[in-house]
Amino acid sequence: MLPDARDFDQLSRRFRWTIPARYNIGVDVCDKWAEADPTRLAILHVQSNGREDRVTFDALREASNRLANVLRAHGIERGDRVAIYLPQSPDVAIAHVAIYKLAAVALPIAVLFGPDALSYRLQNSGAKALITNTAGLAKLSEIRAEAPDLTCVVSIDGAGEGTIDLTTELARASSSFTPEVTTPDDPAMMIYTSGTTGQPKGALHGHRVLLGHLPGAELSYYPFPQQGDRFWTPADWAWAGGLLDVLLPSLHHGVAVVARKFDKFDPEEAFALMQKTQVRNAFIPPTALRMMRAAPNPAGRYDFKLRAMGSGGESLGVEALEWGRSAFGLTINEFYGQTECNLVIGACAQLGLSREGSMGKAVPGHTVAVIGPDGAVLKPGEIGQIAVKRPDPVMFLEYWNRPEATRDKFIGDWMTTGDQGVMDEDGYFTFVGRDDDVITSSGFRIGPGEIEDCLIGHPAVALAAAIGKPDPLRTEIVKAFIVLKPGHAASPELAAEIQTFVKTRLSGHEYPREVAFIDDMPMTTTGKVIRRLLRERA
Repeated sequence: MLPDARDFDQLSRRFRWTIPARYNIGVDVCDKWAEADPTRLAILHVQSNGREDRVTFDALREASNRLANVLRAHGIERGDRVAIYLPQSPDVAIAHVAIYKLAAVALPIAVLFGPDALSYRLQNSGAKALITNTAGLAKLSEIRAEAPDLTCVVSIDGAGEGTIDLTTELARASSSFTPEVTTPDDPAMMIYTSGTTGQPKGALHGHRVLLGHLPGAELSYYPFPQQGDRFWTPADWAWAGGLLDVLLPSLHHGVAVVARKFDKFDPEEAFALMQKTQVRNAFIPPTALRMMRAAPNPAGRYDFKLRAMGSGGESLGVEALEWGRSAFGLTINEFYGQTECNLVIGACAQLGLSREGSMGKAVPGHTVAVIGPDGAVLKPGEIGQIAVKRPDPVMFLEYWNRPEATRDKFIGDWMTTGDQGVMDEDGYFTFVGRDDDVITSSGFRIGPGEIEDCLIGHPAVALAAAIGKPDPLRTEIVKAFIVLKPGHAASPELAAEIQTFVKTRLSGHEYPREVAFIDDMPMTTTGKVIRRLLRERA
């Protein structure tokens, strides 16, 4: 969608949305390429034993057509929710394409979710079908009675009690399928918010959501696509970051995507994978980047083919940016959005759109501002809530069965994000923190991001989170929760050293007055720190 341009300003002036009257994600990301170039590589699946399976667009079309026929034969119709509970693999892509062709609604569920989280999503969505594996079936067995609408369970690992064997069913099914006609506003997928506070809400998106993502996805890897591009992310394809920032935009452009299931993210395995598969484009969330920083001298030990890298989900920080330049020889492009309205702010070092500490500018096609409680746009430099103006093709249709929550999400035509930020005079946005994460101490409003960025600059710190702890004198004090790197032991002396480290690098009012060492950081499946749990612990 993005036009050729010399710089970002020219790019923004030239951009125009092109939204067709009829549009289906499944046809767009699969069938059009299967017809134009059947042998073109769609997915390179690297298994844990190192074996590589190559899935062409033609193979993706045939498998998705067969699956669409299987689901239809088992009563799945337009608008029905179909849950996908699988790790990164071609099966995930096949399932998505089949569901879109059926005009059903894809419900991606992260494999890290346990039985309670699975139960909530199946019950709340009223899902009629579930596509999963042996591990998913084991979790489902604990809560099956809690999902009364679930009438069809498909297993990729063979039949079991009350389940359908996918391999057998696909072999019997026809490879021909006529996709349902859909409009851009017809429901296509529902992704549950990460739930840092309260129960997750199902954000329902239309088929246009992919078109809405394209400018942001292309900006971070501009110009995208290029000859030889190959994309990889460690992010679960059930998360908007993995699905809508990587998998679907890449397939839209005919760019091959690397699939690799990690039981537990391993930095060395990630480096080796990028080298082996000659990854050219990568989306790596900040938490994974921080873990990768612990690996010594990756640039000297691995031969990377990377040309562009993006990151998002939480504030990246200056430390990670500097490390990225030394490790990969490029500037990591940060971008911003949320499940309801993703990829609306971004950076692009290739076009000179990059400023340390900033997420970038509004992506062409999106109107983004910092607003006050009354919806008025604030002046540059003033802290307020980051908001996106409707209509916008990337914006969600509604929260599933939550009309009051949908209404509360808006102030006039501004969709509020719940994120505090600042826009400078040049249009660059800086993330300050979630509405409930901003710390008020001695009259100062303190965002946790800057403190956390400073904390992970300490040689003993692997992961860090800062929260406000109630204090009768200062309203709140800054408390830091820290996971140490291997080889470092918690002690009062180390805590004092870390406090001084922050105090001398930031300021006296921002340093953590309390430091707690913990073994594991509580996080959502999308890699965001659940500060609510840390506040409760404090």
